Amino acid sequence: LLYLQDPALLTKAYQRIFEQHQCAAAAWKSVIEEMVAVYQNLEDSYLQTRAADITEVGQRVLQLLIGASTISLDLPQSGILVAPDLTAAEVAQLQPEHVLGICTAAGSATAHSTIIAKMLGIPMVVGVGEQLLSLPTGTQLGLDGNTGQVWVQPNATDTQHLTALQAGDSEGKDELPLEAITQDGHKITVLANIMGVNSAQLALKYGAEGVGLLRTEFLYLDRLTPPTPEEQLKIYQAIAEIFGLRPLTIRTLDIGGDKSIPYMNLAAEANPCLGWRGIRQSLDCPEIFKTQLRAIVKASYGHNLKLMFPLVSSVQEVRAAKQLVAEVQMELQQTGIPFNRNMKVGIMVEVPAAVIIAEQLAAEVDFFSIGTNDLSQYTMAADRTNPKVASLADALEPALLRMIEQTVTAAKQAGITVSVCGELASQPEAIPILLGLGVDELSMNPAAIPTALTTISQLRITEAKVLANKVLKLDSAESVRNCS
Repeated sequence: LLYLQDPALLTKAYQRIFEQHQCAAAAWKSVIEEMVAVYQNLEDSYLQTRAADITEVGQRVLQLLIGASTISLDLPQSGILVAPDLTAAEVAQLQPEHVLGICTAAGSATAHSTIIAKMLGIPMVVGVGEQLLSLPTGTQLGLDGNTGQVWVQPNATDTQHLTALQAGDSEGKDELPLEAITQDGHKITVLANIMGVNSAQLALKYGAEGVGLLRTEFLYLDRLTPPTPEEQLKIYQAIAEIFGLRPLTIRTLDIGGDKSIPYMNLAAEANPCLGWRGIRQSLDCPEIFKTQLRAIVKASYGHNLKLMFPLVSSVQEVRAAKQLVAEVQMELQQTGIPFNRNMKVGIMVEVPAAVIIAEQLAAEVDFFSIGTNDLSQYTMAADRTNPKVASLADALEPALLRMIEQTVTAAKQAGITVSVCGELASQPEAIPILLGLGVDELSMNPAAIPTALTTISQLRITEAKVLANKVLKLDSAESVRNCS
């Protein structure tokens, strides 16, 4: 840490901040990179190794500057993690074999941190209240991630109940149907939403037939520089190898102004959900975008990879993105690097504008994936991370169901497949409605797959269609639930 007292280092950082008007994170990053380069170019091998120390110290300071997590989430022994709240990046660090569950005082059931916990197979209960934080370390807790119930110092009856729940989950996995086939013989594809190799392995264990959504943001967070093509290629290929010839849909980068990433110059935004993120950001950062596209296209060789663009709101965005894909493919072809020339390209339908022009968008792509988490909050004008209005962003609202119907109709007319990859896809009461509306595929967090397989195997599409037509005429999410 003596490096932090180096006057030359601090002076250079101050100059960049006060004279060049760089933000603190960008100034610090550039000064550290210069210092690392100096040490790496020294002839003394011992001094060369100091470059790694400087990089580590620089990374730790940068994390403080950008508000990234600097706390250690390693538990001394397996147990339930209790916290005021957790960011998505913090949850992503957790090891499922050590963290038996998560319980937070604040938070939302549809927040990214909760979604990532589900991807990792970690039960999580949020919004328990401040009284949770007064519990001493070592307090016995029990929790049910499905119902949101928490037991403090569970008694013998509670423990027996929780043990039975665990045993039921375990037995259910052993008795899963091999395929999701309805009572009247319709095959439904059940896929997983994942984030990295660990959740990919978990998805396969739970019976996923492939990946409907690989979130790639984890590759870009908490670092000084963007991931190299080689880093990305290695991860994509590793996940593709896990699934063999099963489909693997990779979503391109979707990071907004609520994150601090020095190398992308993200400005703070009053409403990052409506700001510079998704495909609009990627098109404005062609170098970073093409680097990711190059890695994905290269990884497609010998695998069933699909490419998906997030937060699309216009035909022009799709065409511009496809043009960059074509450029990458041409560059690889000219250098003799093999790739899958038939790789399918699709979009996330998560903005009301995309639903309204779904017919035009369907003519441009090979598939739709409806992201009900964002579509619900944009449609209902309700921030799903704000506990005061989060309940309004209910994906079973008839307005949302009609949007899904409109999107499915456009997809069917164009002859392309349509999936749902939001939290709605994993809700047992929603599955018959979605299938009745004509959705081809459901993609969900790995831990939800066993229940989905069982639900699908017990229903009939003919009855699901009747139910779907009925709920479209209702006037509230509550009435939809009562009907289903």
